[in-house]
Amino acid sequence: MSLEDEFCDIIKKARFGQGLGIETLAELAEMEQADVEHLEKGHRPPTKSEIHGISQALHLRVGPLVNLTLDGWLPQPQPEWTTEHDLVQTITGDIGGYEVKGYLLTDPATNQALMIDTGYNAKLMLTSITQRELTLIGVCLTHGHTDHAGGLEEVLAQWPVPVYLGNGDFDLLPWRPPDASIKIPADHQMIALGELTVECLATPGHTPGGFCYLLSLKGQSLCFVGDTLFSGSVGRSNPFSLYPQHLQSVRHTLLHLPKDTALFPGHGPSTTVVEEQAHNPFA
Repeated sequence: MSLEDEFCDIIKKARFGQGLGIETLAELAEMEQADVEHLEKGHRPPTKSEIHGISQALHLRVGPLVNLTLDGWLPQPQPEWTTEHDLVQTITGDIGGYEVKGYLLTDPATNQALMIDTGYNAKLMLTSITQRELTLIGVCLTHGHTDHAGGLEEVLAQWPVPVYLGNGDFDLLPWRPPDASIKIPADHQMIALGELTVECLATPGHTPGGFCYLLSLKGQSLCFVGDTLFSGSVGRSNPFSLYPQHLQSVRHTLLHLPKDTALFPGHGPSTTVVEEQAHNPFA
């Protein structure tokens, strides 16, 4: 298991989001511009003093960035309760050698399921639904990017179910579902899944219409966070002007969930709220 982002990815996302040029960042960090360029390109690992300088210049948390860059921090494995009775099944796909994750969330009492993103692997999603004798009742898209919504037409051809997608992301879709299928969720809207209930959380930032999907079950909770948050990082803000909103979504929505909430991103390993509170440089 490895983190989705390395030091070079993190500082580029923060720099772009704040509209800073390389030269400006070098001045703020009191470093040579060539050194900053080398670090952004991943040509060498940073020193501890360089991490301190760049973190302060980009308003990132120094301790977490040192932990994941120099100390090899990784999140704990996925909590066992999330896989009991096949509650959460992870479906992985590949787009240009880049792994992406989608999920099937199933109510064990009724075998009803929600698809959380397509994982760019509609074929495996549909095969799993058939093999497990599930009834798909909806597709919840965290956002409209191709790696998360690709193959949606194949899914709806077999299962003409509602598609939940935040307003502002429709132009990002590689294929637009029929209008009758589209459901624009409201913040904190509830979706019934058999005997379970899933809450829609508006989390703009990675995209204008980003949403996360939260399930609370017998004092435990899990949340599918798409590219709003990665373990130890966040997705890139698209457009960059959404960066302040993105940080707001991470800090004041996701990281205000109960500490033991399991977080399932679209890329990289699962994590928890308490681990990200302690180890995410953007928190």
